[in-house]
Amino acid sequence: MMKILTGTGHPELAELIAASAGVDLCATDITRFPDGEIFVKIVDNVRGDDIFIVQSVAMEPNNMLMELLIMIDAAKRASAQRITAVLPYYGYARQDRKDQPRVPITAKLVANLLVAAGANRVICVDLHAQQIQGFFDIPVDHLYGSPVIVKYLRALKLEDLVVVSPDAGGLKMADSYSKMLDSGIALVGKQRKSCDDVVANHLVGDVTGRNTLLVDDMTSTAGTLCAAAKLLERAGAKSIRAAVSHSLLAEKGISRLQESPIVELVTTNTIPQRDWGNDSQVTVLSVADLLAEAIIRIHNGQSVSSLFEIEK
Repeated sequence: MMKILTGTGHPELAELIAASAGVDLCATDITRFPDGEIFVKIVDNVRGDDIFIVQSVAMEPNNMLMELLIMIDAAKRASAQRITAVLPYYGYARQDRKDQPRVPITAKLVANLLVAAGANRVICVDLHAQQIQGFFDIPVDHLYGSPVIVKYLRALKLEDLVVVSPDAGGLKMADSYSKMLDSGIALVGKQRKSCDDVVANHLVGDVTGRNTLLVDDMTSTAGTLCAAAKLLERAGAKSIRAAVSHSLLAEKGISRLQESPIVELVTTNTIPQRDWGNDSQVTVLSVADLLAEAIIRIHNGQSVSSLFEIEK
């Protein structure tokens, strides 16, 4: 039997996934001891069941990761047949290589922890780097938010569109979006001065008088997007939008976005979102149906490759 559990990372998304999959969320009791330690009890019987644990490792990533590991251990000790960790957002993915001396590769460390805890399979959405899939010795189903985002963008019917990568690392993603949207492509060259201070100083491609779309996998301070947007504005872009799979916007990022020439930020609900209000620049799309379909297909032993296709 298929059962879906959730931690406290994003219960709203888990409820939407369960509803789309046609099941009720499995009852769990998650509390904290007075000293902050996490206690988890799976209330329902899961012996011999196919378990899917939904948890976004974001907002409070240390707590959410530890909570996920404890839930996996609880399911394993309750004799679940198979345990799949469903991570709409994979925390610590930005540290995926040693780019300077004496630094960790935390994306690999998280992979090791998930396997050691007892996960048999992982589902995630738009990893920060493709090679993270290779950090696991268990199956990884890597889904993309682009089918959801592109469907929305097509409905806008933006003419003479150019997809723009805000940095060299995002060029492959920009190329993918440009093909799906049948648009042009451009590249912004940036220089990072600190973790939240970015200067965009080069533009490759023609955006004069054209609608533009900046694409990235995630944003937190919006420094990269806003710096690129200002460069596009100076280059004469007709309109500037941005699309990111994961929005971790904090107060500084929100302020930057409001002061930038970006007219709309399109993102998904892989991470709990703030209440932006009716006049917000942020459009939040749901990936619940995408994840629910993946869960159903994996449970039934079916292919998930069709989930990468976008309806015309």
